Amino acid sequence: MSAGGQIRGPVVELGCRLRFEGQVWTVAAVIAGQVRLLGERGEVAAVLLPLLFADPGFEVLNAPAVVKVPPLGLLDALPTAVRERAWAWARHVREVETGRPDDAGEPRPQYDPVSQTLAQREEAKAAELTAAGLRTSAVTVRRMRARYRERGVWGLVDQRTTRPRTALGRADDRVVAAVVQVLEDQRERSSGTLGRLRVYTERALAEQHGAGVVPLPSQATFNRLVHALADAQGLLSSARQRRWRTARPAPPFTPTIAMAPGELVMMDSTPLDVLAVLDDGVVERCELTIALDVATRSICASAVRPKGTRSVDAAVLLAQMMVPAPMRPGWREELAMERSVIPYERLLSVDARCEGAAARPVITPRTIVVDQGNVFISASFVAACESLGISLQPAPPGNGPAKGHVERTFSSINTLFAQHVASYTGSDVSQRGQDVEDEAVWTVPQLKDLFEEWVLCGWQPRRHDGLRHPMMPRQALSSNEMWAALVAVCGHVPVPLGRDDYIELMPVKRQKINDYGIRIGYRTYDSKALNQYRGERSTAADGLWEIHYNPHAPGLVWVRLPGGWADVPWIHRTLVTAPFTDFTWQHVRRTVQRRGSRAAHEHDIALALRELLERADAGKGTRRERTVAARARAGAGAAEDSDTVWGLLYGDTGGLGVSDDDVFMGEIQAEEEGPDVEDAEAGALASSSPCDGGPPGRGSSVAVYDPFEESLRW
Repeated sequence: MSAGGQIRGPVVELGCRLRFEGQVWTVAAVIAGQVRLLGERGEVAAVLLPLLFADPGFEVLNAPAVVKVPPLGLLDALPTAVRERAWAWARHVREVETGRPDDAGEPRPQYDPVSQTLAQREEAKAAELTAAGLRTSAVTVRRMRARYRERGVWGLVDQRTTRPRTALGRADDRVVAAVVQVLEDQRERSSGTLGRLRVYTERALAEQHGAGVVPLPSQATFNRLVHALADAQGLLSSARQRRWRTARPAPPFTPTIAMAPGELVMMDSTPLDVLAVLDDGVVERCELTIALDVATRSICASAVRPKGTRSVDAAVLLAQMMVPAPMRPGWREELAMERSVIPYERLLSVDARCEGAAARPVITPRTIVVDQGNVFISASFVAACESLGISLQPAPPGNGPAKGHVERTFSSINTLFAQHVASYTGSDVSQRGQDVEDEAVWTVPQLKDLFEEWVLCGWQPRRHDGLRHPMMPRQALSSNEMWAALVAVCGHVPVPLGRDDYIELMPVKRQKINDYGIRIGYRTYDSKALNQYRGERSTAADGLWEIHYNPHAPGLVWVRLPGGWADVPWIHRTLVTAPFTDFTWQHVRRTVQRRGSRAAHEHDIALALRELLERADAGKGTRRERTVAARARAGAGAAEDSDTVWGLLYGDTGGLGVSDDDVFMGEIQAEEEGPDVEDAEAGALASSSPCDGGPPGRGSSVAVYDPFEESLRW
């Protein structure tokens, strides 16, 4: 029973009919928790109320309908005239039933319940409304009273105005289904016109129902129908927007929250919308790779490379995040850490490397979210994360919103930095100006320095609406201010890194040490340090030796020997003195036909590589050759820049280089070694993969948690 005394559901009371144990009974009496029932054939039964209600077939047959709360909130959606008419009828009904249209005042004589019957009051109300211009009968007044009693004010609304409306109008359901099917089929295709969509819809109807059975509406009606079905889901937007909507996870969305620096770091690469000048005047877009800390929105590390970012570039970013960034020559003193809001004195007391550092936070990542590109799920990058104790979590395939923070940061970089740089190309061809190539003036190293300086002065001090301190929720903070606030609570533990850590971050391969040395990428590496280990098995379970290499500087590899790391140079290192990358080597290898032994073929490739670099240096050769050579110099220059920065941070990395005296130029195996297969006798490369190979074998993943399987459940 409700608070006002109104019954809200079926009630077992004297005289009601109910169903019990498959028969129909009439309640004859209700006494002390039990009922006396009278059957249709005269039988009598006494049943306890709990047993009666527990019967599966129990039902009150003549129970009144359950009273529901009228949807008064829908009144606001009705036209004003309809709403005012309903409220006017409510006053008329109350006056008929109580004598007063409102709570106050005395009843008029024709509506006084004391002197007038209900039927007389209904007749009086009908006459009054008719005289006012609204033809009404007593039956209509009686019907409105019943509707008001059953549904309240909502029952007095003209129900013709409450019929559900659809944007599809009276379109044939078969046409609607065909249009929906065609729109879904076109989701992954290139954008087309409504005319193409009409042709495909007509074809789909003919296949499903027969030619001419279901006619299409007129062109204008068809276009309105398509917009009604497609606009809400963005099915008529650009192909890029449709792919974005397809990749977007199903709502509701849960915000990504990180409460400590390094708790969640997102890493990604994108083409930078600025043309850079490579060697020999070749103009080309570069690729930007950044690591973004979600808790502080800090760009922890960045790399600007020519096209073709490798896993080694991503691995080096891991080290950059965990060490203070050195001040570069020519930078203003205001960019130093000691001149910023970062607690410099406290950090310097626990980490001496902060002396003379730039105003960029030092963050040790705990979890890194990446997409499933080959760069970030390669064996070398996974191994680098494992060696530093970092959890790697791939995002779902093709799902940009899963790492929306870094994607949004790329958009901010484009508007806050890239568009102000000479030779800005715009995000697509439609936004590109005329003769943009002529504006290119920055080389890749210069562009990298320019971006890093902008991060210090344009990004880190900039206030971000998503950064709020609990004690100052109305004040937006900058990335440096947020890091200073969080590091005071979470603390800072320096992570010392040295030459061995640098080598550990390089891509890795496992293979034998043969009499001729080691072959990687169709290049032979040899040194006197390998003499006592030639043909020997390592102490590892697979018996193979661990070898690290830098694809941006393939002139040297590092082999883990029992006594530590050994630097092993390429045997033709003195033949090719100009900088090159693995990409350049593989390009030349595809152009040189093998005519002799494997060793002779490698020597021919080295000569062809030297000639290519010399021609490109002299401004000769084809455009493709000049581009390859320019990328080689830019990539090798980036590798040398990384080595230089590493030396500034951790001391001399002299061990990373090698003198010519260390090159082992013993007798090279000249006999034929079969087809073009590296170290065929050494077996497959066990647990390694090329630098930018696919993800590591799932068999090597921990059985309790597989990040790749987890990404599919996001």
